[in-house]
Order: sequence, then structure tokens, then C-alpha cells
Amino acid sequence: MRLIGADGVQLGIKSLPDALELARQVDLDLVEVAPLADPPVCRIMDYGKFRYEESQKAKESRKKTTQVTIKEVKFRPKIGKGDFDTKVRHMHDFLEDGHKVKVTLQFRGREMAHPELGSKILDAVLEQLGEAVKVETQARLEGRNMTMVLAPEKKTAKKPEKSANKSAAPGVGAQVASESGESHAENEDK
Repeated sequence: MRLIGADGVQLGIKSLPDALELARQVDLDLVEVAPLADPPVCRIMDYGKFRYEESQKAKESRKKTTQVTIKEVKFRPKIGKGDFDTKVRHMHDFLEDGHKVKVTLQFRGREMAHPELGSKILDAVLEQLGEAVKVETQARLEGRNMTMVLAPEKKTAKKPEKSANKSAAPGVGAQVASESGESHAENEDK
């Protein structure tokens, strides 16, 4: 078998008893890393430390992944303006947090005869949300419900806008301060 030392240096091809003896001398474990290689590759390492580091890497990668959930917001064709605005504001918050939003429009009774009213409401939702949203599933009528799935646009596009707004705000404050300083200076001359 091919043997790799604890420091990563190749020690050459050794027999199993020799490799085990070298591992015992440095008080470490002999671990088979590549069993399918032509001469199998083994490494001298602290196996407990190796397993701990691997679990830490796996835990760190799980932290970085975001769980995308689908939030559902339900509308009716005869929804009032205030309720409509509130639900759209909630949808905007969900999309900013990175969630997908399923917009469901529920029809009852004779409302089924006028699906164009539902389409108008869904179009108004898209209009109010603006460019921050991407239609993942177009509006379609399924039984008594009309559904549409929205997803947030890429977050990378949002970040520069926020930093541009923040950088503009201090400049405006500095101008106000300098103007007030000048007017104060003029009063002192009089």
C-alpha cells in the first residue's frame, strides 16, 4: 500500500505491518483513504480529529444554505383596497426575506363566471410589487382557485442599490451642515 505521513509527505509503498508500526510510533491512526487505487492509499492521521473537522465543515455548509419556503397569500375577487394593500405589503416582506409567494385567488358561487376579475387583481399585485419579483408560475385557474407563484429577483441586484442610497445620505447631511455653518458665519459678521 502507498503510505502518506501525518505531514502529507509520501513515504512510499509499504506493507501493512510496517505502516501500522509507523502509525503506532507517532501515536496516530492508519486510515485507508483511497481503497480503489491500484496500490491502496493509506494515511497516518488522528482519525478522531479528522471526523470532527469533517462534521464542522458539514455543519458550516448547512448554515450557509437557506431554506426556501413558499408562503401563501389568499385573495378574493371583491377584496377592499386597504386589505389588498396590506396583503401586498406582506408579500413584499416575504419576497425580501427570500421566500417564494403563492398567490391564491378564491372564487365562490357566481364569481366563477368572471375569472377576468381575478386576472385583474393578480395583474394589480404584479404592478404593485414591480421589478423586485419574478413570475415563476403564470396565473392559471384550478377548480375554484386561480393561483400564481412569485419568486424574488436575484439578491445581488438589490445590494448595490442599498449601498448607493446610504452613500448619498451622508453627502446630503454634510451639505445641510455646511449650509447651516455658512449662515451662522454670516450672522457673526453682522
